[in-house]
Formats: sequence, structure tokens, C-alpha cells
Amino acid sequence: MIKKALATAAALVALPVVTQAQSLQYPGFYIGAEGGGTWMFNTNIATPFGTNGTIYPDIGWAAGGVIGYDFVGPRVELEGIYRRNTATVGAGPFNAFGAAKDDVGILANILYDFNAGGTIVPYIGAGAGVAFVKTSALGFSTDTTQFAYQAILGVGYNIDPQFRVNLDARYYGTTNPYFAGTGYTNNNISAMLSLQVRFGAPAVAPAPPPAPAVATTSFMVFFDWDRSNLSAQALNTIKQAADAFRAKGSARITATGHADRSGPENYNMALSLRRANAVKDALVQNGVPATAISVVGRGESQPLVPTADGVREPQNRRVEIVLG
Repeated sequence: MIKKALATAAALVALPVVTQAQSLQYPGFYIGAEGGGTWMFNTNIATPFGTNGTIYPDIGWAAGGVIGYDFVGPRVELEGIYRRNTATVGAGPFNAFGAAKDDVGILANILYDFNAGGTIVPYIGAGAGVAFVKTSALGFSTDTTQFAYQAILGVGYNIDPQFRVNLDARYYGTTNPYFAGTGYTNNNISAMLSLQVRFGAPAVAPAPPPAPAVATTSFMVFFDWDRSNLSAQALNTIKQAADAFRAKGSARITATGHADRSGPENYNMALSLRRANAVKDALVQNGVPATAISVVGRGESQPLVPTADGVREPQNRRVEIVLG
């Protein structure tokens, strides 16, 4: 229950650190292609026969593309999209004819990703821009330029840091286009599927070769629940580790942070890294060169005392200092 209640807030709070640890999203540009179906609403129009008619649209289709920038949470993008709907205009029991609407929209969209950096990413958004609407019927056509707007609700799937698939529903509308001097409403609902390719994800470094076995010395520092500040006892232990480092003359230190299982996984990953970095800073203050210290975050994945999910276990809230 704690995980579900805190998941969204924890993702936002921990974002800068989680991003460097295991995020599936990184700041940068992206491009995308999209397509789907459109359902235009019925509307009324005056016909050339001097009567009022009703437009009964068929299910249409849409295709387009976007270029955007992902801030990991907020996103902004420029979208170009083409929509086509055919329709039957009923103007009386003996008077019906076919019609078509072609709509090219260019919109600036602002979106927000929830659970940014995770695998499943719900999002909301809105856009505004211009639409070039062509209405055709009875061998005639009229071109108009209209203000366009849309609201977006969807969910994304981060395949990896480079590729993402989105499925969203949109309410799209324009100011009233016209045909033969008569205006009509142009609103629809669209279901869109898209694929995005993102740029800027850091390259994955090759795994280093296994190091030869060496004698190691270890120390352990413990923390209060949901804290990364160091107690007096922890500072004393860190001083002992720094003294041991100097006694070795030449060594490496690895500070590995851990958390218990009482919070969301992504939050605990960030918390374990904050704890490890706090230990590193204290080691540096005790004379250990920063270049000799490596920092690792393990989150809740390696408990010292195995527990059920959601259990607060003091011995699992720790940083292990290993000299080798």
C-alpha cells in the first residue's frame, strides 16, 4: 500500500539520482510517427438545395509525425497530422449526397509524463495550432484556415532508453470551417498509436574485466528510516575506514548503499545512492581522495536481513565500505 501511495511523488523527488542509476528516459530530442482512427461528430450544414442537412461522418483515419524534447516529466513537441473523414449529408428523405473533409493540422503540444523513467508511463497533454481544412461535395471544394486545439490522454511503454510506444485518445477540434459559404462544426475523437525514437541516452559502457582477487577490509554504516544523514557513530566508523585506507598506502574504496523494503523501489534506489554519496563526502573530509572512491546504489535488492515487502528493517538501511 505504501508503494502505491508514494510511487508518483517518489519518482519526482528522486528523479535526478534515479536517472543516473537505471532510468529508461533521459533528457533529449525525439522524433515519432503516428497513426490511428478518427470519429467525427455529427453536425448540421445548410445545403445548396436551400435546406438544412445533417452530416453523418464515416470512421476516418489520421497519420502524422512529431519532433519534440523530453525534459523527463514535461515534454514539448511540434506535431504535423493529416485527418480524413468521408460523410453522407442527409438533406431530406429524397436528398442525400457524399462529402469529404481533409484536415492538415500543425500544433504545438505540451505534455506531462507520470512515472517518468519507468516502463509504463501515463501522460496527459494539450495542444494548439492551425488547421488547413478542405471540404468537398458535389464536385466542389472549399479551403479554409482555422484555429486548432486538442486534449490528449495516453500511456507510453518505454521499450528501452531509445524506443517508446504510445497509445492515446484525443479530443480534437477547430473553429468552424465552411462549405459554399456555410459553416459547420469540426470536432472529433481520435485513437492514436505512435512510435518514438529518442536521442541523448548515455552509451552503455562495456563491462570491465574481472579484477584479480585481493584482500579486502570492510566497514558498515547504518541509517535512520528514510534518512541519509550520518550519526556520530557512523562518522566514527567512517574515520576508522579512512585510517585503514591510509594504512594500506594504495587502495580503492567502494561505498555501496542499501535501503529496506518499506518504500517504492525507484525511491529506495535513489535513497541508497544518497546514503552512499553521504559516506563518500565524509571519507573525503577525512582525507581520502575522491578519485579513490566508487559509489554504488543497490536500493532494496540486497537486504542484509530478508523481509517482506513494506517492512522497516534497521539493518537493511546501510552503506557497506569495502577497501581492496
